[in-house]
Amino acid sequence: MAMGAGTDARVAIVDDHELVALAVRNLLADAEGLTFARHAGTVKALTSRALDADLVLLDLSLRDGSTPDENVASLRRWGAHVLVLTSGEDPFLVRAASRADVAGIVRKSAPPAALLEAIAAAVAGEHVATTEWASAVDADPLLQGAPLTEREREVLGLYASGLGAREVAAQLFISENTVNDHLRRIRAVYQLLGRPAASKVELYQRGIEDGFVPGPRRV
Repeated sequence: MAMGAGTDARVAIVDDHELVALAVRNLLADAEGLTFARHAGTVKALTSRALDADLVLLDLSLRDGSTPDENVASLRRWGAHVLVLTSGEDPFLVRAASRADVAGIVRKSAPPAALLEAIAAAVAGEHVATTEWASAVDADPLLQGAPLTEREREVLGLYASGLGAREVAAQLFISENTVNDHLRRIRAVYQLLGRPAASKVELYQRGIEDGFVPGPRRV
């Protein structure tokens, strides 16, 4: 995505907070080689028009019910590269973003100079190495060999979301006894790790901590 000489890279932002978009616009006002394209509250709103951005700063946690992988895929199909902005509050979403085709993941609280450096690197077609991204990749159970199997993660996700064992069994087309066996092993794994998960609430907490279960969405 490196831009030709004399051509400013166009940077758009998808965020459902106007103040964040305004801050980014002000940040780019005096940045050499960068120009602010526009702001949209959703990826759908941004991509409903013809491509007019080379790079999109994407808020990790939008309130429209969309997911990071869906949003990144839509923006990449649209033709833009993506740099994810996060407040770091949801490991599940950070890990989902780390698996998508993004230039990097940057904290919204990063110093202005660091954010500009990240944007410039992304515009140049480089990966943006940050501690947020590195931590997400290092800790990602889908990339690093999980202490839980894929089926156990599915069981944990559904059970911790509020379903009963019978409902989980119906969704996964397995027996209720098999679900209970999975739950016993999941609890045993967390017990061995020194992170008890005897109750459903504790299972939910462990799932959020490890990125297996999405945290409560903003309203």
